[in-house]
Amino acid sequence: MAKVALIGASGNAGSRILKELSDRGHQVTAIARNPEKIAQLPGVTAVKGDAQDGAALAELLRGHDAVVSATRFTGTDFSIIADALGKAGVARYLVVGGAASLEVAPGQRLLDQPNFPDAYKEEATNGAATLDYLRGLDDLEWTFLSPSAMFVPGERTGSFRLGKDQLLSNENGSSISFEDYAIAMVDEIEAPKHIRRRFTVGY
Repeated sequence: MAKVALIGASGNAGSRILKELSDRGHQVTAIARNPEKIAQLPGVTAVKGDAQDGAALAELLRGHDAVVSATRFTGTDFSIIADALGKAGVARYLVVGGAASLEVAPGQRLLDQPNFPDAYKEEATNGAATLDYLRGLDDLEWTFLSPSAMFVPGERTGSFRLGKDQLLSNENGSSISFEDYAIAMVDEIEAPKHIRRRFTVGY
């Protein structure tokens, strides 16, 4: 059993990761700006917190084995979170990543394709920049888990593939449910295989 802090525990990905952690018997400090939106689950303590309030965040993170962030990239300064992790003495940090920085061909990111939707470009660009930032850190055991292109509500099937820096796809396109993504994230918490690396999950 691990003691995990989850930032953004009420969101689409965060709420599924929270349930997966709870179902597997972990102790979770679930952090959100509106803690009343956090699901009441066994082993879960909901607390109010802001990822951009570094001093307060450090106090919330202290004593945990790992921290997961499931926040939007736009409007989040990840250096504040990294600094809070350092002050809290927590080395293990896992990030709900984006798909846009994955390669669709050697050296060609999904983000840079001509048909990439403008509506998602700012968030995707900030996600890619966050991955670059993490790659420059050598004092943090970070992991960045990128979903597939379609990251949507669905079923917990437990049947998926893992990859590295290339976008995963099949005859139905590139997709992963929030529920199966959560399995891959919690698997990584329980048995780390991607320290200071990005990996991806898809069908």
